[in-house]
Amino acid sequence: MAGDRDDPEPPSAQQLRARALRLLAQREHSRCELERKLGGARPGQQAAAPQLLAQVLDQLQQQGLLDEARFAQALARRLVRRHGRQRVLLELRQHGLDPQLTERALREAQDEAPSEVERALQLLRRHGARAGAGAAERARWGRLLQRRGFDADVVRQALRACNAGSREDRAEDEGE
Repeated sequence: MAGDRDDPEPPSAQQLRARALRLLAQREHSRCELERKLGGARPGQQAAAPQLLAQVLDQLQQQGLLDEARFAQALARRLVRRHGRQRVLLELRQHGLDPQLTERALREAQDEAPSEVERALQLLRRHGARAGAGAAERARWGRLLQRRGFDADVVRQALRACNAGSREDRAEDEGE
């Protein structure tokens, strides 16, 4: 027979804050992420009360420790190096961020990074793309770029540039 003393208690505001700070010390988080990570029950403990969790997160936001704009910018900067616009927007939206905030973060990250065609071309080169490849190989590269969130126009331009760049490299090698 289970006694009343065995019933786990929900976490206190102090415990929630300490867990949130540990998570935020590792990397930026969105409010939605912290709600998910902190709101669930842990072994030996009940789930956090939603009102208490919201109060703790509000305090963290007021203190500037939880900042969704900073999170969105950091995530967009990291993702824009290897992914296209569509994929970055999808990732940002999956974190429950405001659409205007995601657009602004993406725009700022793209301003700091090379053009989308240049990024796609860099990705192709890292994956061994070369001129003179057959249709099947070019199609594989195109699918790679599409999976990374590059739109069809960018894929075509990158494949064309990769093919042209490789021909120029071969011409330079033959001329020397």
